[in-house]
Amino acid sequence: MTTARVFGSFDTICFGGGDWWYHNRAHMDVHMMRRLASRGKVLYVNSIVMTRPKLSSGRKFVGKVVRKAASIFAGLKKTEEGLWIYSPFSLPVQHLNWMRPINEAMIGAQLSYIRRRLGISEPIVWVVCPTACNVALKMPKKRLIYQRTDRFEDYPDVDKDEIETFDRKLRDVSDITIYVNRALFEQEKSQCRKAIFLDHGVDVERFSRALADPFVPPDIAEISGPIVGYFGAIDEHKIDAGFIAALADLLPDVSFVFVGAGNMDCSELAKRKNVKLLGRKPYEEIPHYGKRFNAAMIPWRKNSWTQAANPIKLKEYLALGKPVVCTFASTQLLEYKDVISFADDVETFASSIRKALTDDNAVLAAARKEKVKDASWESKTEAVIRELFSSEAI
Repeated sequence: MTTARVFGSFDTICFGGGDWWYHNRAHMDVHMMRRLASRGKVLYVNSIVMTRPKLSSGRKFVGKVVRKAASIFAGLKKTEEGLWIYSPFSLPVQHLNWMRPINEAMIGAQLSYIRRRLGISEPIVWVVCPTACNVALKMPKKRLIYQRTDRFEDYPDVDKDEIETFDRKLRDVSDITIYVNRALFEQEKSQCRKAIFLDHGVDVERFSRALADPFVPPDIAEISGPIVGYFGAIDEHKIDAGFIAALADLLPDVSFVFVGAGNMDCSELAKRKNVKLLGRKPYEEIPHYGKRFNAAMIPWRKNSWTQAANPIKLKEYLALGKPVVCTFASTQLLEYKDVISFADDVETFASSIRKALTDDNAVLAAARKEKVKDASWESKTEAVIRELFSSEAI
């Protein structure tokens, strides 16, 4: 018997971790909301600003303002998948104690109007962005879920104390706090009203279809192999440009392809003939880029943010049957040590890539796909619903 039959329908309001209109829609909250749209109305509230404004960043700051303004002026829109998307007007002042209540009252008033317009009275409230804490707590709700999938307090340019305060408050009062990193779950579960570990899912069907589809995007089709690829955010706190440059120099016959965008200075990388920066692509196209990889990589820095993360891209690489090389073995990644490789210095990483390219075969590819075949987002969504409505604590 499915959870739909047991628990019926309900509406959901999600305070997302990104902006639907200009961030890639690959994260857990987006996947979950897509599935919950079949259970009732879903309102996805684009992320409330967490980082301090950096006027000194010039074009980057202007670009952020323009993107956010466009998102706000898009108003309330319904997607083909049945979700409602909305960006409340807010100011980048969450780090200012005296302005924060004004900002929150303004956001709360806008969402109260939108709820009435959509006929949402007592929803499940799902919080990903910690700065939505006070707005979410004041909202009428049936249940409260806190998705603790990242250590946002360690994200660059945020007010660490502020984010930690919101995080503690959300863990204290949420009906369920969801963790996707086992080490972080073990560290914090006793501090939560109720905590569950839920490993990330993967859109198995989408990635399987891509493998059977002959279409290959033109910009990657023209790149000579072998290709070692990465898709996702190319941010300074995740990736060391110097590491990638050294890797590219050690393997001049390998094309290193990056599909994504971020805040990292890639000017030196762009000078190398065997490094290709293809920019951000729609999530729907990602599997078609990934299937062109001969091997995939997660060349992350080792820090408190990455050690508490759980890269969705790992399962997506595996769903495509690709060999994967990672820079370090976090507790979470170790659960996949039978199908991925680890190398924490550039020379070993280069050797691991050579081995992955040389040793790969159909049997190994099938084993990688088998590893994630049951990790669908549908199964993850149902697991959360079961925990939420069958909890004795509620």
